[in-house]
Amino acid sequence: MASLIRAGLAALLAAVSLAACGSGDDPAPSAQAGPVRTVQHEAGTTEVPATPKRIVSTSVTMTGQLLALGAPVVSSQATPPGPITDANGFFKQWSDAATKAGVTVLYQGYEADIEKVIAAKPDLIVGSASGADSTAKVYDQLKAVAPTILFRHDNVTWQELSTKLGQALGLEANAAKLVADYDQRVTEVKGKIKLPAEDAVVLRDNNTDIPVFTDASAQGGLLTALGFKLHPVDAALAAESSKEGGGRKDIVNISQENVIKAFGDSSIFFAGHSPQQIAATEAKALWKDLPAVTGKRVYDLGLDAFRIDYYSATNILGRIEQQFS
Repeated sequence: MASLIRAGLAALLAAVSLAACGSGDDPAPSAQAGPVRTVQHEAGTTEVPATPKRIVSTSVTMTGQLLALGAPVVSSQATPPGPITDANGFFKQWSDAATKAGVTVLYQGYEADIEKVIAAKPDLIVGSASGADSTAKVYDQLKAVAPTILFRHDNVTWQELSTKLGQALGLEANAAKLVADYDQRVTEVKGKIKLPAEDAVVLRDNNTDIPVFTDASAQGGLLTALGFKLHPVDAALAAESSKEGGGRKDIVNISQENVIKAFGDSSIFFAGHSPQQIAATEAKALWKDLPAVTGKRVYDLGLDAFRIDYYSATNILGRIEQQFS
């Protein structure tokens, strides 16, 4: 029986794909009733419903952005459950919002399941063109199911991505309010905190090379918006992995043996670590004598600080307010 169902779904997808051929840059599989808008995105140009009713997200990273905008997400790709996700595999910073909105798990993991996308009956599919949750390779299959738009999330701030999604979905006003409310919160926190005299270094300890977030990153941008001064990392101390990283501007990888030279007297902010992981790093031979460690100037931005969206950015502001008020 399962094989017959799979065969039927495959035949349906093939039929939809054939019907879509030859109708322009990005054909809509089912003749769209009602008004549409034309959206330019990473994979092309697509006509999407002016007011979508059933959005399916094939990017767990994009889902938080969509929920913050109030978009009608019905189902989302999820990661395997872990320290930063709930039992569904949704990121904890927005899992309550997903529960309230009734979002179901589309599939878990990073391999797209087209049959489950079909079963979700979307009138619009939103996905990523970058990162582990990218569905760029199966874009042709997705757009045969429903109008599909893909955006990158690795080279823009969450504010920029929210604005793009707001324009694509007709939720421009929601996006503008989201950013304005956040900016107001930044101003509020900035007025309450006392900044350290030392520069700040925002990083993750991968136990091999150490990614340090620059002011071009969401993490670095958040701190600089509050008035923190990021410590400039000497390019001569960058690890080979930075040189091989395709010219990324948001992070610089530092070798473990260069932590003292690279960080100097700076305060250290960990992004995406548990308190136990931070303590283990502080105890390492090359770390334990850092001025930030001996001077108790090591700060925790939270487990959700690695993947920044409206929800996690707001959480980080709260933690900084608490630690520096």
